[in-house]
Amino acid sequence: MTHSTELDISTADIGNATRTFQEKKRTSLAGTSQERVAELTTEVLTAIHDVIRRHELTYAEYDALKAWLIKVGQDGEWPLFLDVFVEHAVEGVATANRPGSKGSILGPFYVPGAPRAEGEITLPMRADEPGTPLLFRAHVRSADGTPLPGAQVDVWQSDADGLYSQFAPGIPEWNLRGVVIADGGGRVAIRTMDPAPYQIPHDGATGQLITAAGWHAWRPAHLHFKVMADGHQVLTSQLYFTGGAYTDADVASAVKPELMLDPTPAADGAGNEVDYDFVLAPI
Repeated sequence: MTHSTELDISTADIGNATRTFQEKKRTSLAGTSQERVAELTTEVLTAIHDVIRRHELTYAEYDALKAWLIKVGQDGEWPLFLDVFVEHAVEGVATANRPGSKGSILGPFYVPGAPRAEGEITLPMRADEPGTPLLFRAHVRSADGTPLPGAQVDVWQSDADGLYSQFAPGIPEWNLRGVVIADGGGRVAIRTMDPAPYQIPHDGATGQLITAAGWHAWRPAHLHFKVMADGHQVLTSQLYFTGGAYTDADVASAVKPELMLDPTPAADGAGNEVDYDFVLAPI
């Protein structure tokens, strides 16, 4: 796999993530009590106040923080910042007691409505799509081992330059995005290309923070999935590659040991292949 170095997702492109999020069905706090809101808000503010006091924050640093928070909004990077630095903790709490496969963060690049196929799909791609072919086979089953025919497996990924369709210019709309419906045995097959490690957008406010802190902006190569079946909880996951760059230093802290793939050379000699089980928790 190659590393993306020049063709990185930009702040302008990540603005699509903000628009996509805003177009989703709004999440309401109507079911959350005033006591819960007060408790969470008080604890967050108390933690911030504690950091200020312990580190004797100066007014210059405070003003820099205000300016940076404003810039995050102006750059449309709140989905990016929260998905990279916060979502992994929310996901861990939300799924801590769920049986079945481990999940991971959704991230900012999911787009519903990708082309669909039954049983097997070759993801839409350019005629000269760069990279190494990958055949991904999966068995979708319930936590009790029962296969789940008709399960929907939504997959999306970056290309060999670390870029996502609909979030970078010059890439066809549904490039390397698709939905495959499991066959009667709960099995799917996806023909695609190896993804690449990439840097999250770092020319805006989020990158400004990363640079100031001396961190790196890299994510390891991964495939994204949303797996759905009637009567079961939705599984959102990212699958990574054994030995891949940045799997031990993901800027989004989303890698888990259970999410590693170890492809082998394909039987037909065309690239690599790998098998995986998606185990869904009943509702």
